Amino acid sequence: MSALAAALTVQPSVRFRRRRAFYVLYDGTYLVGLSIVLALMLAAGFQGLVPREFHWWYWLVLPLAVHAQILCSVFIHNCSHNNFPRPINRLIGELCGLVVLTRYASWEIIHCRHHKYSDDADMDPHPVTADARGYWPFLKKMVVNVEVQLQRQFFELHGGDTPENRRFEKRRAYTSYATNLVLIAFWYVLLGPMGFFFFFVPASIIGFFHLVHFNWSTHNAAHPEQGFYPVNLDHGYFWIGNRLWYGIYYHGYHHKQANLFNPRHYEAHQKAKAERLAARQAKREAEQDDLADPSAAA
Repeated sequence: MSALAAALTVQPSVRFRRRRAFYVLYDGTYLVGLSIVLALMLAAGFQGLVPREFHWWYWLVLPLAVHAQILCSVFIHNCSHNNFPRPINRLIGELCGLVVLTRYASWEIIHCRHHKYSDDADMDPHPVTADARGYWPFLKKMVVNVEVQLQRQFFELHGGDTPENRRFEKRRAYTSYATNLVLIAFWYVLLGPMGFFFFFVPASIIGFFHLVHFNWSTHNAAHPEQGFYPVNLDHGYFWIGNRLWYGIYYHGYHHKQANLFNPRHYEAHQKAKAERLAARQAKREAEQDDLADPSAAA
């Protein structure tokens, strides 16, 4: 029972450090599980959750689908920092990982590396650098570099960049890609053609471009002459985004205190923390004064 509880609550990055085959087993489990569910839906002649005929009000639902897609990225981001209650943190991360297609382990492992090596041109999975400071060059570099850094993380943890480890990582990559294909097929059958192509595909594409823009803009991409580092953005579009998606553009504060669900409240949290510390200190001093007062001792 304890092993099952650990599997459902311990972060993937922790299990990845402890077990060489973690990633293959993780994606392999998804591959088998999704294949079984997909086969059952097909065998049952499942027609999809969204009716095939088009309705005009679908256009009103589409922005909500995009919002939900981005919100899943926000939630999975918070799951990476254990910002949900421990019993459900991993579960929320896994569910959101299915929606954003990366699956939770990929996100959490890479995000931990990003925080460890933030804006390091060689070690950060998605640094903003002088040679890729524009949005589109950054997007291209991010797509390639995430896989590179995932492999590098494996080499660092499990014996280095050896021919045998390279073969192992190649098999892992094929398993991951196969899992992605089955996951996409799962969403197609579950939602039906209309739900998949009108809602899921546009929301996924917009969500991806938004995620790239978030990573790019919040590392000072607008002011390359000042260097690249996490910054807080709260003007124009960013002001709206912070109110819709729990302060995600307060990225400078997020890097200072990652365990805040909404980093927009960082200053209020620090103020409250300082007040609590001051109250404790005042209480301790009052107790010491009482002990030092002879009349109080009598």
